[in-house]
Amino acid sequence: MKRVYFIGINGIGMSGLAKVMRNKGYEVVGADLNRNHRTEELEKIGIEIFEYHCSSNLKGCSLVVRSSAIKEGNPEYDYAMKNGIEVIKRGELLALLMNEEQGIAVAGTHGKTTTSSMLGAAMLSLDPTIVVGGILPEINSNAKAGSSKLFIAEADESDNSFLYLNPFTSIITNIEADHLENHGSLENIERSFIEFIDKTKDEVIVNIDCENIRKVIKGKEKIKTYSLKNNNADIYASNIRVEDSKIHYEVTVCGENLGTFVLSVPGEHNVSNSLPVIYLAHKYGVEKEEMKKMLKFFKGAKRRYDILYDKNVKIIDDYAHHPTEIKATLQGARSIEKGKIVAVFQPHRYSRVKFLLEEFKGVFDNADEVLLLPVFSAGEKDEFGVGIEKLAEKTGHKNIRVEKNEDNLSVLMEDKENGTVFLFMGAGSISGIAHKITKDLER
Repeated sequence: MKRVYFIGINGIGMSGLAKVMRNKGYEVVGADLNRNHRTEELEKIGIEIFEYHCSSNLKGCSLVVRSSAIKEGNPEYDYAMKNGIEVIKRGELLALLMNEEQGIAVAGTHGKTTTSSMLGAAMLSLDPTIVVGGILPEINSNAKAGSSKLFIAEADESDNSFLYLNPFTSIITNIEADHLENHGSLENIERSFIEFIDKTKDEVIVNIDCENIRKVIKGKEKIKTYSLKNNNADIYASNIRVEDSKIHYEVTVCGENLGTFVLSVPGEHNVSNSLPVIYLAHKYGVEKEEMKKMLKFFKGAKRRYDILYDKNVKIIDDYAHHPTEIKATLQGARSIEKGKIVAVFQPHRYSRVKFLLEEFKGVFDNADEVLLLPVFSAGEKDEFGVGIEKLAEKTGHKNIRVEKNEDNLSVLMEDKENGTVFLFMGAGSISGIAHKITKDLER
């Protein structure tokens, strides 16, 4: 049996692939300096995990998989390179697994995790393999190995690793400037998506409400379109309204009205995310009523409008960190929440604050109050010359302040009026802060 070693195994993407490899019969081991809840999940299925990096850990391994954070200087990586052990990136392993199957890859700057999670939930009866970037409640995991040829996965554009994939079908939710520390410009990102489209074998399902997507699909064949605004699209939603804190909407697929769907997760962006899911589930023969039931009870992947506490106040944990995501999340919250909304935001990476500073203007307009926490560095040095106070000023919000001591947040919760909604947003350590405050409140 081939012994496969994962460097940085506890990451959300790495752990998912480790589970799939183990379920396919491989012997899997790995290392990670940061133990978390995923460590225990991996150990329960027979994966040995070291909490230190050492060349001796690789004994008997014939393949090493590394996360994008692992580079030269890591003792395991260096040992593998010097001793002729094959080393591949996480994205390359995903491609090796998917490219031999009937792969459905979900790409885009925002909405990948929600859309791929919805798709996995909608197609569970078909027993697909699923690898997503969040915990999907329907399988209580970020991955499962299925018995069918279907393989549903997120396609990560942040470092262009999605270009290893040759999916049968792909979905593109949107294209925006992000991860400019890797890409340099929006034009480079667009070129990558054009290549991704060309690598898709059968059909590319795209959101034509996004201007940048409309640019990259010019002259392309094998395109199916979806929209919230254009009823000339192949798949479109109409009569969108909020009733009893849920979104109701009608869906038309290639001229066929499939009737009314209901979503419990807020925001029109989630209506948009559901459209390619409905199209593909319908195409693969999932019963219409089964689709409708799944979407109505779909609560989202963990950290996507994840309600942690709902008594006198409400605590919500959300992954939104790009300005577009923050704005969409707050618009969705405003459409269903009745109480005062307090946005607690932790910026992610100094480079992102620098490159996207102008785009933060007005993103918090649907919040009554905003608390900004210090930037989560994600390993970057503070050398981009944009302080948190500058970000606060750029938002233009009248009721915003910087809170540098996260311990003050628990006290703040106790002082708020009943019904206040605290929406914790960010891609860094803020989820842990939200969970800690929830435990304090439960005590």
